[in-house]
Amino acid sequence: MKAVIQRVTSASVSVGGEPVSHIGRGFLILLGAEKGDCEDDAKILSKKIAGLRVFRDPDGKMNLSAADVGGEMLVISNFTLCADCSHGNRPSFFGAEAPELAEPLYDFFCRDLASYGYRVGKGVFGADMAVSIENEGPVTIVIDSADLKKGKR
Repeated sequence: MKAVIQRVTSASVSVGGEPVSHIGRGFLILLGAEKGDCEDDAKILSKKIAGLRVFRDPDGKMNLSAADVGGEMLVISNFTLCADCSHGNRPSFFGAEAPELAEPLYDFFCRDLASYGYRVGKGVFGADMAVSIENEGPVTIVIDSADLKKGKR
């Protein structure tokens, strides 16, 4: 699984002009499931994100987790994170997991992230969503569960 994590002061998602979810300070997480991903990938990723220390402490250093600042999470499914742009100019999405397998992984990831005590908002899986964010920093981090499994830092 791949995740793009953005530290935000607020974020929201709507579908067809109708609000779906909104968070205050915390993380907006774009989440993509790749072929072969499983619940173990979701657990590894949610644990890493839950503990990320990228919020400023009183000395201005990125040393606090979202939990330390009362942060919330907004998770948006995003199969385009699995794009292969190595050939030509039109991305291939063959590496993305099939929707019927990706949606349960997305839901599992959200539940597992919530198990760390976070309020977790969600988008609508497979929908054409409008996502609004107010970046804080900006701080944007990309994490791949395959790298975490290999022990890469």
